[in-house]
Amino acid sequence: MNLITKYFPEITQEQRVHFTMLQELYHDWNLKINVVSRKDIDELYLRHVLHSLAIAKVQDFKPNAQILDVGTGGGFPGIPLAILFPETNFYLVDSIGKKIKVVNQVVEGLGIQNVKTTNDRVENVQGSYDFIVSRAVAAMPTFVHWVEGKIAKKSIHNLQNGILYLKGGDLTEELKEYSKAKEFLLTDFFEEPFFETKKVVYLPLKFKKK
Repeated sequence: MNLITKYFPEITQEQRVHFTMLQELYHDWNLKINVVSRKDIDELYLRHVLHSLAIAKVQDFKPNAQILDVGTGGGFPGIPLAILFPETNFYLVDSIGKKIKVVNQVVEGLGIQNVKTTNDRVENVQGSYDFIVSRAVAAMPTFVHWVEGKIAKKSIHNLQNGILYLKGGDLTEELKEYSKAKEFLLTDFFEEPFFETKKVVYLPLKFKKK
């Protein structure tokens, strides 16, 4: 928890309680359904929670904004962001049923009301969203294809609607066809060595109907 308050000192007491609850909730559910590695459970706040919150260093989400988390796995980055932005709507999607089961139980345990989930492929998800977030579930061209047509037309944030993607390493080849992509180094936000090669990739996407 000290890691969270170190970089997000403005969080409320209720948010502190919710972030604190994550350790026990994930530890208990991970014993039943393994969605986080044993090593990562021991470093949950560094490797999952704070990593997820890096997106918030790039863009604050406004009340009533619609955020789609694709391939959420155990609920990252969606759940930490939902705690940080309680008035923003988050839609967490994963094609693996056992992962969504854990997400649902964690959300229920936290008692937060701004998260909805679906066990399905993102191509089947309806609706339009201000931002689509994810943690390195596919190469960017594949991901862009998956989420085509799901970006809302009207932008209400300082960044144009699009993708906010947590990835690591040299992305030159992967992003070569996206001239508007911008990489934010996580070392600009966090000082821990874990973040040395990690980034948030922002890719604005124009509204498109299939």
